[in-house]
Amino acid sequence: MSETSPLLFTEIDHVAIAVDDLEAAINYYADTFGAEVDHREVVESDGVEEALLKVADSYIQLLTPTREDSPVAKYLAKKGQGLHHIGYRVADCGVALEAVKAQGFRVIDEAPRPGSRGTTVAFVHPKDAFGTLIELVEE
Repeated sequence: MSETSPLLFTEIDHVAIAVDDLEAAINYYADTFGAEVDHREVVESDGVEEALLKVADSYIQLLTPTREDSPVAKYLAKKGQGLHHIGYRVADCGVALEAVKAQGFRVIDEAPRPGSRGTTVAFVHPKDAFGTLIELVEE
């Protein structure tokens, strides 16, 4: 049996869904599932507007671009609407990011940075994570 690293994830923070029309997506989740917006924010640095819908201790994060050069705008143009990334809560974003880098895996953020709702975040490259963009989230 191989030796494994200690578990760095504490829980799923959010599942992010890229959408063209944020209001339509919010209305769909409200009308269909009774989900309500818990937090809404424009993240200028990422060029997105987000709406967080609380589900137990996690969120559905609906994302729409606020400018054409944002990563979410590029994603929508290439792949269309749908699952964009998964955010995992970690106790220490810097420690988790360094653990990924120490294993030789690619990251998008070389250092943790401010995220929405006062969090600290860093992204792990999807090419080394089996096609899934991973966001490390420290509250």
